[in-house]
Amino acid sequence: MLPKSDNIAAIATAPGRGGIGVVRISGQNLGDIALNIIGGLPPSRHARYTPFKDADGLVIDQGIALFFPGPNSYTGEDVLELQGHGGSAVLQLLLQRCLELGARLALPGEFTQRAYLNDKLDLAQAESVADLIDATTSQAARSAVRSMMGDFSRVIKQLVSQLIDLRMLVEAMLDFPEEELDVPDFTRRDAKLAEIRNDLQRTLELAQQGSLLREGAHVVLIGQPNVGKSSLLNCLSGEDVALVSEIPGTTRDVIRQSIQLNGVPMHIIDTAGLRETQDAVEQMGIARTRITIQKADVILLMLDANHGISEEDNKILAELPLSTQRLYIFNKIDLLQEEARTETIDGNEYIYLSAKSGKGIELLRDKLLGVVGWHQEAGVFMARERHLTALKKAQKHLEDATYEGDRAELFAEELRLAQEALNEITGEFTADDLLGEIFSRFCIGK
Repeated sequence: MLPKSDNIAAIATAPGRGGIGVVRISGQNLGDIALNIIGGLPPSRHARYTPFKDADGLVIDQGIALFFPGPNSYTGEDVLELQGHGGSAVLQLLLQRCLELGARLALPGEFTQRAYLNDKLDLAQAESVADLIDATTSQAARSAVRSMMGDFSRVIKQLVSQLIDLRMLVEAMLDFPEEELDVPDFTRRDAKLAEIRNDLQRTLELAQQGSLLREGAHVVLIGQPNVGKSSLLNCLSGEDVALVSEIPGTTRDVIRQSIQLNGVPMHIIDTAGLRETQDAVEQMGIARTRITIQKADVILLMLDANHGISEEDNKILAELPLSTQRLYIFNKIDLLQEEARTETIDGNEYIYLSAKSGKGIELLRDKLLGVVGWHQEAGVFMARERHLTALKKAQKHLEDATYEGDRAELFAEELRLAQEALNEITGEFTADDLLGEIFSRFCIGK
């Protein structure tokens, strides 16, 4: 994926009707396009109110033109922005005029891709642009901005700098094997390695928090029919998104609803009650439930507080994946006139609540945040799965280095591999096919 010199154009505002719409052009020598549409390039970074004209000199629209000469622009190239009215038809006419004058339609993410290729921002910052656009909570938006401003990249580069210093020390020890190495040399080496491992662990923890803000957690409600799963979904979401009835088997398919808990997205999934049935439609819903369970981050097992854990409940428990986090929800405490509470028995969390009255729902919300690993703290930055993979890879190489203390060559190689893994995050070392995959997920015009 090499930098391109051709001119690209796209509508930079969201589709649909709006007060303002923007067509953005990036490339080199935009003077001809500007001359034919607005009579020439406006002064650098000065807004010009002007008509936008078609090939026959007829006015398409009237608005503001802004010119940002490279390299001091978003893409690092010359950028011309035409800001007019936000109607779909008028923006398409203006874009078509740009294409007639030699620009081509930009690919998804191509403006940000050019910014990356022209060293205006690194790969982690480029990805955070898309994350900011896609953010569904204020917490996620703040973390995305933090990454876009370079906080995440600075932490990674600091880790790389620490690794380079340690590698220099190790290489010096390798280059002069004939000299007697003192114990302090090895002590200093091991102390530096321990410091880097601690800093990397802290970075991974913050990145995992950011990943949770970006992706959210998938929480699946399961249990026997008529135990209150749909009532709990409605209570958590604050609206009637699922039918509630005393008739067992009312929910026959998977129902999904996204909510926010302290700014963390939670994708709550209500499922068909698990039981033996001859109803063909209900059987299909139960089959989907079993598939959904395998993809869950957290399972909420709904139980009837009046009956405790029954034999049928134990059959459901036997089907659950052992590796998936779970909470046991005893519902309908209002019928027993009990108070909401939580208990921890043999490492399992039990929550007693009433989905009908809402009593105990706050306890459930707090427990859910704890189970998914969220804890409010400053400095969280947005992270993607590939970032976590790279951090864990670097962490593994540093761990392996601790076992190679007596074999300096292997110790040095593990440090090099750890540095290479970290460089993948900012794009210092990134395959072209990965770049294509990353930027293809952006929206057109960004």
